[in-house]
Amino acid sequence: MSTYVLVHGAWHSGECWERVVPLLTAAGHRVVAPTLTGYGDTAHLLSPEVGLETHVDDIVGLITEEDLTDVVLVGHSYAGLVISSTANQLPDRISQLVYLDAMVPEHGESAADVMPFAQGMIDQALASESGWRNPPLGGMDPSWGLFGVTDPADVAWLRSMMSDQSVLCLQQPVRLDNPAVSAIPRTHIHCVANVPPGMVRRPVPAIQPNGSPAQVWELETGHDCMVTMPGELTELLLKLG
Repeated sequence: MSTYVLVHGAWHSGECWERVVPLLTAAGHRVVAPTLTGYGDTAHLLSPEVGLETHVDDIVGLITEEDLTDVVLVGHSYAGLVISSTANQLPDRISQLVYLDAMVPEHGESAADVMPFAQGMIDQALASESGWRNPPLGGMDPSWGLFGVTDPADVAWLRSMMSDQSVLCLQQPVRLDNPAVSAIPRTHIHCVANVPPGMVRRPVPAIQPNGSPAQVWELETGHDCMVTMPGELTELLLKLG
């Protein structure tokens, strides 16, 4: 039995994994899908001081307090940054890093370094009335939907869980300076349908940091695959557990 820790991306909450959790659990695995500070039912805790480091502390605290080991650590979108810095602190507890249509950083990089598109969001937040709030992105292109979700009922459900993000999440750098992190196997899952204009994914190096060939899978769906293809996503995740 493995333990899956599913970390949601920006503006979402742990609720977005609702269709995946029971499928992994039914296969005999332990599954934890926390909500990061400032999102969902913790939206009242959002402040200018909430940033990437806050969210890394959330996941590091969860893993240590629950004494979780053999963790398949899954990060969606922005949470690719979160799981990277988490693994830097707890490499012995992580069996797999899964970058789910996620930002994949190097040491010292912020969200804007990994995905230059994020600089526009930073600029907008800094220029806004609050000076730090980043509201959820709407459909950048009608064919893309809301984070790749187009079914009206699913869009409504997704909107119901969304909240603002602090700009600090996009500004703070990732820490990946622990050599032990390199030994952790990585898997990349790319959502390849309904990709909006301007979203350019970094190529995955042919060789992982641990020296093994890169493992890259694709899902023919939009960005929020845990909503649109929970069964297919679960099948891929079960290959790692």
